[in-house]
Amino acid sequence: MTELDVRPGLERITTRKTRIGLVAGGLGAYWPQFPDLLPQLQASARRVSERFSALDCEVVDVGFISDAQEGAVAAEKLRVADCDLIVGFLTTYMTASMLVPIAQRSGAPVLLLNLQPTEAMDHVTFDTGAWLAYCGACPLPEMANAFERCGVDFRSVSGYLEDERAWGRIDRWIRAAGVRAAFRHGRHGLLGHLYPGMMDVITDPTLVSSQLGGHVEILEIDDLRVRVEKVTSAETDERMKLAQDIFALDDSVNGDDFRWGATVSVALDRLVADFSLDSLAYYHRGLDGETHERVAAGMILGASLLTARGIPAAGEYELRTSLAMLVMDRLGAGGSFTELQALNFNDNVVEMGHDGPAHLAISSSKPLLRGLGVYHGKRGWGVSVEFDVKHGPVTACGLGQRRDGSFNLIASEGTVVPGPLLQIGNTTSRVDFGCDPGEWTDAWSASGVAHHWALGTGHRAKDLAAVADLLDLDLTVVSP
Repeated sequence: MTELDVRPGLERITTRKTRIGLVAGGLGAYWPQFPDLLPQLQASARRVSERFSALDCEVVDVGFISDAQEGAVAAEKLRVADCDLIVGFLTTYMTASMLVPIAQRSGAPVLLLNLQPTEAMDHVTFDTGAWLAYCGACPLPEMANAFERCGVDFRSVSGYLEDERAWGRIDRWIRAAGVRAAFRHGRHGLLGHLYPGMMDVITDPTLVSSQLGGHVEILEIDDLRVRVEKVTSAETDERMKLAQDIFALDDSVNGDDFRWGATVSVALDRLVADFSLDSLAYYHRGLDGETHERVAAGMILGASLLTARGIPAAGEYELRTSLAMLVMDRLGAGGSFTELQALNFNDNVVEMGHDGPAHLAISSSKPLLRGLGVYHGKRGWGVSVEFDVKHGPVTACGLGQRRDGSFNLIASEGTVVPGPLLQIGNTTSRVDFGCDPGEWTDAWSASGVAHHWALGTGHRAKDLAAVADLLDLDLTVVSP
């Protein structure tokens, strides 16, 4: 389910697989009339189940139904299974009464498949029985009408059994279901306190549970401090060795600061494990070099390692951006903590990035650890991560919040291009959005996005449209 590089030391932390409920069916009245039809349709259903399993999903296959009574039995099985997406495979004509109860009782989004055996029928040799195996399109309008009248949303994919274009669209819905599952079952850490004055980033945790599902765990800086104090010297040595394998170390890196960052990294891993976190947003100011300031300042290395392993971490208490990073990560796009840095009107690019945690799995080359004597705008000092996102297509994705409190997704597709970058311990990417960078910046800002977002690889607007559909969110796409 991921397209991200799995680099040694950055193996992803295990998460719950997307659970797909699959039911196939056709009209039982055909079976005695055309004895060869049912075995052919059941073989197609097995092939669809195999393709889903290959997508690294947990497939709850309740078999083949032939009438409304069997549909009711399947509905109960899928209700209990707590699936993230229900897939109904229309192998031939079937009545709406066979699928509507399944859609109503499961509580999960519904995807209808119309995948005929091959690209086209052989009109010269086909009889009625052979034609009926290609008749999955026939009931699709009936299902759509019945679902609408019953108040059930659905989406559909039509094609043929080995149609890779159709399977690409199916995969998009599976990924979107994975994002929905990550929110429904997610536990999102919120550690510390708001960066003073950042009115755009503050988020009511109850709205997250209300609109997206899951749980926001409120954490104290002391939850991390006590774990830092329990890290052994041997554990720190091991984490430093891992970091030396993953990063290039700039000459500016102070050995004591590097060791401290490694120690905090080990403690962050324990914090995530102890609280079963799927994401983390954090900020703590601290004072005059005391322990809490040093703990907060030492988080960049560990937060970047967590992000690369599928646990997005965002600084500055940016809960909505950590969730946007989670969206992009589950789509296989990475998703690095990002804000505007500057506009380059000579090269027609927008320069964007951030200090703090970065998604190492989408770096264009070996990421750099740089030592900083000061973190701009923040307390503390230490090591920071520097790289640019892989050159090529990218998507900026933010989770916005409107005046009525409702969340919405905001996206824009561009291209990371090579060129001069700042060398100040920040991630920096030069993004060409295909228009004047000033005009893009005005349009992006007018969308209602906060001043942080996730930057991920690939053009993902269609993927995000599927996510927005399953989460019942609006999607705004900012384009030239």
